[in-house]
Amino acid sequence: MTGTTGLELTLVLLLAAVLGVVIFRLLHLPPLLGYLAVGILIGPHALGWVPDTPQARYLAEFGVVFLMFSIGLEFNLAKLRAMRQLVFGLGLAQVVLTMLIAMATSLFAAWALADVLDGLFQIGWAGAFALGGALAMSSTAIVVKLLAERLELDTPHGRQIMGILLFQDLAVVPLLVITPALARSPDNVGWVVALASMKAVLVLLVLLVFGQRLMRWWFHIVAKRRSQELFMLNLLLITLGLAWITEHAGLSLALGAFVAGMLISETEYRHQVEEDIKPFRDVLLGLFFITIGMLLNIRIVAEHFLLVLLLLCLPVLLKLGLIALLARSFGASAGTALRSGLALCTAGEFGFVVLNQAGGLHLLNEVLMQVVLASMLLSMLIAPFLIQYSDRIVMRFTSSEWMLASLNLTKLAAKSMSTDRHVIICGFGRSGQNLARLLEAEDIGYVALDLDPERVREAAAAGDSVVYGDAARRESLIAAGIHRAQALVITYAETASALKVLRHVHDIAPSLPVIVRTHDDADLEQLREAGAAEVVPEVIEGSLMLGTHALVLLGVPLSRVVKRVRAVRDERYASLRGFFHGAGDEDLDSNRAQIRLHSIVLLPGARSIGQPLGDLGLDLIGVEVMAVRRREIKGAAPAPDLILEPNDIVVVRGVPEAIALAEERLLAH
Repeated sequence: MTGTTGLELTLVLLLAAVLGVVIFRLLHLPPLLGYLAVGILIGPHALGWVPDTPQARYLAEFGVVFLMFSIGLEFNLAKLRAMRQLVFGLGLAQVVLTMLIAMATSLFAAWALADVLDGLFQIGWAGAFALGGALAMSSTAIVVKLLAERLELDTPHGRQIMGILLFQDLAVVPLLVITPALARSPDNVGWVVALASMKAVLVLLVLLVFGQRLMRWWFHIVAKRRSQELFMLNLLLITLGLAWITEHAGLSLALGAFVAGMLISETEYRHQVEEDIKPFRDVLLGLFFITIGMLLNIRIVAEHFLLVLLLLCLPVLLKLGLIALLARSFGASAGTALRSGLALCTAGEFGFVVLNQAGGLHLLNEVLMQVVLASMLLSMLIAPFLIQYSDRIVMRFTSSEWMLASLNLTKLAAKSMSTDRHVIICGFGRSGQNLARLLEAEDIGYVALDLDPERVREAAAAGDSVVYGDAARRESLIAAGIHRAQALVITYAETASALKVLRHVHDIAPSLPVIVRTHDDADLEQLREAGAAEVVPEVIEGSLMLGTHALVLLGVPLSRVVKRVRAVRDERYASLRGFFHGAGDEDLDSNRAQIRLHSIVLLPGARSIGQPLGDLGLDLIGVEVMAVRRREIKGAAPAPDLILEPNDIVVVRGVPEAIALAEERLLAH
């Protein structure tokens, strides 16, 4: 595809990307793999639709910039402190040992197989370092997505996996700093690494010390202008500006973007920034992976296919065994250790970032680059299947896991056999334990399921009827005596898991009433439609309790207070749903299903002025008019025939998208 314009090139990339992602979505595979496959297909070594130009590669670097910005945005000292043993213990050991073994193996292969492979493994210290760093990475995007879908993020192996992935994300920063330094002077490794590290530390100190003071102040000034366009422009300026500063300091674009994310993560604008940057990050990152796929030369891979398979199997088996052994040494069970190894043994997106940098610095020869790239691509393709079938693999190779699973189900069944008309408590945290105390006071039996082994051990030792088990698994619910139970209560505020439990209850015991706890009312309707008899939003219930105490202290008769609270619950919290959002509600802004209140002032000239309220059709777009305030007088539940006047304040309730449509309809000229 020679002589094409920039527009034609962009259209080809967009068309191929859309088709590739659609196909991989239909196959329930991560879009990242779709981008890689598209790049291989349309690249210069296959169909040849898109040439591999320096301009395309430089544009793709911005994908890495925004990816590193997102990593910096999620950089949380409190989170690191809480997971320090896993992150800086298990994660550090995994990355360092994998790199050392990979470096030693590659340098030995370059020496031992130089004649056999005709110089294929010509590699120096810098190339071995980059290759080790690339092979040490695992895919955060694929692994976290699959674990979240399987509701395994809070399991023992899920926590270990997240700790290792977090350190891998952090390790990319020094890798991107040290690799170019080694490429410039590979003979004096120690001095070059020390100089690059000192330079990086100096730049980081300057940016962090002065940036911390300036960032919050500057963002506050920009946010007060109340312009989404200005906020977005400012965000791009800071991200790309800091990337430019670090690049001109002899470091990398990605380091500056990481620092920008770190600085913004300390401000109250973090969540808004995360939502605003997401489209840029995802699109440009997709372009980056397309260009990675374009690098793959199918002809070279076919000529060295056996070597590709060897480099596919060896790193996967090495990382699987190493991570499993390290996890065991950190106290994990055999099953947990093997699950962690299966999830992290394949290559990751940051491996491509490091490999792409090594290729640009000419640290690896063309053939070796192609062989390693192909093996990493293939390992990422098998990653979803390893996680999907991890339970079967663990059960097959770890006899203790069979016994542990059988023992847990046996304990659960034995515990529930002696009870009838009992309550199944899903989750034995603070809410679950308080519920258990109330049930015990009324002589009502219960069986509690929880996935925290330490909590289960201590509570069971104290005489509580709790066993280790996953409430989202059908077998656990059956063993807990769901057919004999009179109610089931989900005490943790996790909608995805609650929906899974509700599906199992609908299949096994459709008449069993289920009570679900949620944080707020955002998922209330979804849970009711899934079959929940009662949904308890803790924020609203907390407000009711606060109001109850306040009214009683103010002298309102207790009977009237109880009647009012009962009325609110009978109407399923309808009158309390929605509230006015402020600067402290950034955590809720990302939840597009969150119902909120909004006041709209009808300025003179608005088309809605002079029209009956009912003729505007606000109810048809999912918006409810709660009140109309006119000349300091507030009229609640206004009639549909109310004629709107200039300067009326219309209070509406709905989800953000519907409110935006209502505001447009009310204020249109």
